Formats: sequence, structure tokens, C-alpha cells
Amino acid sequence: MNEVWKKPPVTLEAYQAMVGKEIGVSSWHLIDQPRIDTYADVIEDHQFIHVDPDRAKKETAFGTTIAHGFLTMSLLSVMSYEVMPVIAGTTMGVNYGFDKLRFISPVRSGKRVRGRFVLAEAKLRKSNELQSRTNVTVEIEGEDKPALVADWLGLIYFE
Repeated sequence: MNEVWKKPPVTLEAYQAMVGKEIGVSSWHLIDQPRIDTYADVIEDHQFIHVDPDRAKKETAFGTTIAHGFLTMSLLSVMSYEVMPVIAGTTMGVNYGFDKLRFISPVRSGKRVRGRFVLAEAKLRKSNELQSRTNVTVEIEGEDKPALVADWLGLIYFE
């Protein structure tokens, strides 16, 4: 079970009152070579910059392999589970997409990343359906520039 479901729920009104505020920052998540290799196998993208440390060291400016941008993006779910509140009466939440997603800096193998979440919008589309917009920045430990920034959309459904 995701940790988010263990937190006490908040009311819809309390959630909507969080608009414009930073909701929280996740813990650090390690992006090491085994994680990168597993992801490469899943999506069948074995470009050397991701899976060949020796070649990446010799032939790239990164000095090592880097994570796939979509691997970093895929960690948004686990990061959000750590910080985003559950609204009372929620039956499910689904991804609705992104209005903006930019990969700012590569994540080198062995680095840790964390997500910083700001609730930008929370509006009812129907009486049992809320659309949320969350501004997310994925930070790389020890680096000035983030790995990515995104405007992430979600739909939350109620009983």
C-alpha cells in the first residue's frame, strides 16, 4: 500500500485552500545503474548513454551514464504519494497528463532526486470529479539546476 493512503484525509475545502501553496517535498530517491538498466529493459531503450558506463564516460560530457528522462518523470508518482494529501471520499485518482514537462538537467547514475510539489489549481469539473494541477520540480541532490519541471494534471474522483 502506498503511504499516501495511510495519512488522515483532508476535506475538499481544505485541499482547495492549499492552492498556491507548497504542499511538500518528498524524500530522496536513488537513481543508480541497476534502476536505469531495469528501466531500459522495460522500455527497450538501451542507448549507450544510459546503459554503458565505460562508453558514456569516454564519449559524453556527462562523465557517466544518465537516467532516461521518462524514468525521472515516472518517479513523480511515488514522490507525490509521500506528500500529496488524500481528499476524504476519494475513490481513485488518475493521471490526466501534463500541460508542460521539461527535462532541464540530466540525472547522472548514482544521484538522488526528490520532488517539490506546489498545488496550482483544484477545480470541480463535476460534483464527483476534481481536476488538479500541480507544479512539480524534481531536484537533483547537490546540483543547482533541477532534473525536470512540470505542470502535472490529475483527476480525482469521489463517492
